[in-house]
This record gives sequence, C-alpha cells and structure tokens, in this order.
Amino acid sequence: MTVKTSIAMVSILRDGLVNGLGVKYKRLAEAVGKGIAEGLIEPGCKLPPHRLLADSLQVTIGTISRAYGELERVGLVVARVGDGTYVRQRGMERPRDRGFRNVSDEPQAFFDMSRNQPIPGQEALFLSQSLQALSLDPEALQHISGYTADVGLQRYRAAGAKWLSHQEFVPSAEQIVCVNGGQHGLLCALMGLLKAGDTLVTEHLTYPGLISVARQLGIKLIGAGMDDEGLMPDALEEVCRNHRVSALYCTPTIQNPTAAVMSVARREAIAELCRQHNLLIFEDEAHAVLAQQRPLPLSYFAPERSVLIGSLSKAVSAGLRVGYLHAPQPLIGRLSAAVRGTCWMASPLSLEVASLWIENGIAKQLLGQQIVEIGRRKALISGLLEGLAYKTHPHSPHFWIEVPEPWRASQIAAELKENNYLISTAEAFAVGHGAVPQFVRASVCNSAGDDRLLLKGFEALVGALTETV
Repeated sequence: MTVKTSIAMVSILRDGLVNGLGVKYKRLAEAVGKGIAEGLIEPGCKLPPHRLLADSLQVTIGTISRAYGELERVGLVVARVGDGTYVRQRGMERPRDRGFRNVSDEPQAFFDMSRNQPIPGQEALFLSQSLQALSLDPEALQHISGYTADVGLQRYRAAGAKWLSHQEFVPSAEQIVCVNGGQHGLLCALMGLLKAGDTLVTEHLTYPGLISVARQLGIKLIGAGMDDEGLMPDALEEVCRNHRVSALYCTPTIQNPTAAVMSVARREAIAELCRQHNLLIFEDEAHAVLAQQRPLPLSYFAPERSVLIGSLSKAVSAGLRVGYLHAPQPLIGRLSAAVRGTCWMASPLSLEVASLWIENGIAKQLLGQQIVEIGRRKALISGLLEGLAYKTHPHSPHFWIEVPEPWRASQIAAELKENNYLISTAEAFAVGHGAVPQFVRASVCNSAGDDRLLLKGFEALVGALTETV
C-alpha cells in the first residue's frame, strides 16, 4: 500500500541507515530503490528536497545529493534542473545515467529517430583524399605533429572566422578560439566565464548538453518562457528582476527542440535586455548554418558581450570534432585557459582537415548537400503528419510534434520503444518549474539512406499518435 512520499521516504531511509551495508549514501540509495520496487514510493512522484531529508535523518546535504545521484545513475529517478527529482515512470527506466546521447546505446534492431546528426554524404570520400594529400605534405605534417597555441594556429582561426561569418557579421580571426566540437566549446565557455553557483537563464526547453554541463560545473539554470519565436523578452526580463543572473544561453536559429527562429526585432530586444542587466550571452549556432537565409546572430547586435558557439558537427562531419568560439577580445584569454585546462589544445589534425575544407569549398559543398537531403527526406514524410499539430523549420532536421490529450509523451515513447522505434520527449529538454509540454521530437537523419526505413518509422509514430485521438 502506498503512503505519502515524504513520510515514506523518512521511514524507509531511517531503516536503510540502520540495517543497510556500505557507505551512507549507498545505503540510502538502496533503501529508496527497494521502496520503489515494492510500490511504497509511487512512479512519477517528486522526491522530498535534499535539506528536508538531511535534517530529518541527521546527515549532510551532500550525502543526500550523492544518494539521489546514485538513483539517477541507475535510472530509477530523473533530476530536472530547477524543479527537483522524480521517480521514473515504470517502463521508462534506464540502465544507467547517460544524459544526452551522441550515439544510440540501444541494440541495432532499434530505429533511432531521437537524435539529430549529419546525414552521411561524401565526407568519407573527401576525408580519404585529404588525408592522402596531407601524408605527402611534410610541412603540414610538421605543424600537426606537435603542440600548437591553445587558441589554434592562425590559419585555423581564420578558417573558423570564415565559417562563422554571415552577411554583415564578419568575425576577426583574432576573436576565434578553436575547440574540439561545439559541446567542448560550450564546456570551455561556461568553465572560462562562469563559476559554480552562478545562475544562467535559458529557454524553458533547451539543449540537453547544456543541462549536463551546467550540472557538472555547479551552475544553476533557470528556464524562461518561450513562444513561436523562442525565448520571450518579457520572460527574460522577469527572470532578471527576480534573480541574480550572470548569463543567457539561447539558440536563436532552429532552436532545439522547437525549431523556432527569432526575428530581427526579437534579437535586438534580447540584446538590449542583456545590456541592461549586464548579462553575458552564449549563443549556440549548431543548427543555424543549415538556414542560409537566417537573420544575423545575436553576436552582431551585442558584440561586446556575446560568445558565439559554432561547429561543423551538424552540417559537415560530426567525427571531425571541430568547433569555434567567437568572443570579445578581452574574453579570449579566459577561454583559451579553459581549452588548456580541458585538452591543452584542440586537435591539430582535425583542424587541418577542417581548415582545408573551408578554404577549398568542400565544407560549403557538404553543407549544401546536407540541406538538400534534409529537405528531400522531410518532403517524403511530411504528408504522413497531416492532421497532427507540429512545428518545424524548412531546414530543421526534426519535427516537434504535439501529443494529443489526454495522453503523455512518455506513453508514446514507451509504446514506440516496444516496437523498436526511439524518439525524444520534451522531458529531456526541460528546465525549471514550468509544466513540461506534451511534445515529442522526431528526426529524419538516421535512416542510413533507406527511405523505406524512414517511412516505416514515421508511420509507426503517426500510428501511435492517431490511435490516441
């Protein structure tokens, strides 16, 4: 028989401390796990705050935090930044805490529509050709065989400036720091410019990689309201009035997961608010390069306080792990120190290949092919979605699809997984106390060139959604 969680937890944990084995946090985690298995702690319920349990059990908050962390690691609970820790719904448990995923951990029998990744094209052929040519260039080999400057060689920085340039936004090579992909760039930006305990505001639904890095660095996240253009200025203003905020992270173009694009007026308003409240801006352009007619970046409207994070991962090659930070000159030293502290320098071999491709037009060619193939695949399956409420952008590799009431996104995901299909739910992107919208994200990227597999995957998704209507 179930009882109220707070009462049950104290009783269960006291018993675990007295009768369990091992260090305290593991005794506590095992006791909670047993309570979940026996039905004393209900699936979906919110666990008590750390301090309440620490005071009740006469242990440190750190012990409770480690116990909750262990429960999350083994997949029994999920921690939502700024909102608390919840027991997972049955059927949705994870074997371990994997956070956001760059590749699927599921068996190959699963068709994975949950991830955005570049669609394979000619990059393997170009890589073979480039590496063969590089092997015959002693001077280039000399450059990449030893240590380089932490910000990257001047040529690599110039290539990064060229890749990030867009219309009137023309970066200087001196303002570029080379990194090992966009995720590494995000890590270095937060490490170099914020500290543990700082507060970062972001969209209510945001990139899971940010959530993971913020948790590891002890940076607090606050989710702000969104509309069809993304982050709302009024919501940002409200957060800044009520909290001591250090920075903003947002994705103005092809927002992940909603695919929203901010208008120029919205970008100008956001930039002005950040000036008024003295916020740093971390701007993610991972998917933005797919939209060649996009507005100018926030970094154009607030150049004195913006760090632009770009990479080749979504448009050219994920495996090269090449990314670039563009920042005001006074911040370059702190960003380069973060690069030194994490990997000493970005890989010269990857940067050499990437620079060559940017210089000779191969990167632009692969980007163009990516845009065409995304459009072709979306046209192929968009008719299947007729009658459903969804959001996307012509160059977004995914659809953001609403789940009809009264059903929940987690139920749709569980049903599809039983039939060997994977999708993402809004929960993975959620920050803060607001209600999580009942949406799923489905990508067109991962069919390995087999249109039949792509069609079957989306047919299964549409079938699961329409059966509930």
